[in-house]
Amino acid sequence: MRFTFKDFLALEVSPALGCTEPVAVALAASAAAGLLPSRSLEHIRITVDGNVFKNGLAVMIPGTGGKRGLDLASALGAVAGDPSRFMQVLDGIGRPQVDQAAEMIDSGRVEVDLDPAQQGLFIQAEVSAGADTARAVIQGAHDSIISLTLNGREISDSPLLAQPQDTGSTSAHHDVRHLEAWLREQSLSSLLMLLDQVDDEDLATLRLGVDMNRKLAEYGLDHAPGLGVGHALSALAEDKLLAPDMLLAAKIQTAAAADARMAGAGLPAMSSAGSGNNGLTAILPIWAAGKFMDCSENALLRAIGLSHLITAYIKTYTGRLSAVCSCSLAAGAGSAAGLAFALGGDEPCITRAINNVIEDLGGVLCDGAKTGCALKLATAAGSAVQAALLAHRGVGAVPVEGILGQTPEQSIDHLGRICREGMTQTGATILDIMLGKRKSGSFS
Repeated sequence: MRFTFKDFLALEVSPALGCTEPVAVALAASAAAGLLPSRSLEHIRITVDGNVFKNGLAVMIPGTGGKRGLDLASALGAVAGDPSRFMQVLDGIGRPQVDQAAEMIDSGRVEVDLDPAQQGLFIQAEVSAGADTARAVIQGAHDSIISLTLNGREISDSPLLAQPQDTGSTSAHHDVRHLEAWLREQSLSSLLMLLDQVDDEDLATLRLGVDMNRKLAEYGLDHAPGLGVGHALSALAEDKLLAPDMLLAAKIQTAAAADARMAGAGLPAMSSAGSGNNGLTAILPIWAAGKFMDCSENALLRAIGLSHLITAYIKTYTGRLSAVCSCSLAAGAGSAAGLAFALGGDEPCITRAINNVIEDLGGVLCDGAKTGCALKLATAAGSAVQAALLAHRGVGAVPVEGILGQTPEQSIDHLGRICREGMTQTGATILDIMLGKRKSGSFS
């Protein structure tokens, strides 16, 4: 089975409204509720893996006026979500729907359970109304609905269900696991060759991602939501306390967009490999840095295409969600690779850029989605630009040192081993700390 660049874009680069973990929970609840003969909902029970639980604790949900929580996300999805919109399932919700969802929560009709035995991305939603109970299961990817049942009977003909990928198909909701398996077998050389397939339609899709994520950045700069990191960095440049260079431009744009998204701005992000923040980091540093370069728009868009490819490739090794910040390592390395490509770099130069990011940011932890992600995205954007510029000058982290390998594929494999094997207890400890804060009321 082979995939084209167009297949890749359809499966891994798509709009997402709100943080993808609570949105995926809303999608599962919405898909289950949509099977019920009656929408007089009585009870919702959500079961998730540790990483989905962690990422849904503190981040704000669009359209709710700054409210948060997987219980609210699930209730909103069940009472008002449109599952056919997938990662934009909550588009159009307003105060009446928020009040209805809050009433379900206040009356004890919404449960959210953590299943520590689930190691990959996993969400199960059970929704009941009268004598009927419907269930939806998402696994492997945020919009990959692998099972739908009504009163124990499997529903096999729903268009919401993930399907096996057919060669040449461009449906955005086929099972991404086939793509991941194929992608993991590729090399940097073969990923670079995929760029030869980019056509005008693909460039338009990539440009849509730029426009979408820049709108989030503009909102962040105008309104200073969340921590206001992007807005503050911009003000520091105006005060001449920071130099308005390529690195700072990338940091400002990426952080401002994260400020807006993590604070629940009602604007979609173009995601990358299942994450909106990955999409911000994969796209915005390249576009911002491009304003300082003698580079055509099409060349920058192709560089962003490579950034998406590298981001998704790295995540096939690290996992969709882990204890390591994928915005820093997967999307940061992807952005650095794209910038090195835009600067005219060959494969060895792009390798240096990837290795530079892995060496620089290898220890950045993921402690859940939240407004503080803007700080990490600013760091990732700056590191990506620096890594690419250093690589362009022939500077690259030495492969014999640390976790780096002799090839980019080896470096990424070693990074994946750290995420899958070495960080298991770290992830459990992070989750335990966050659960302790939840019990003490810190997330209320």
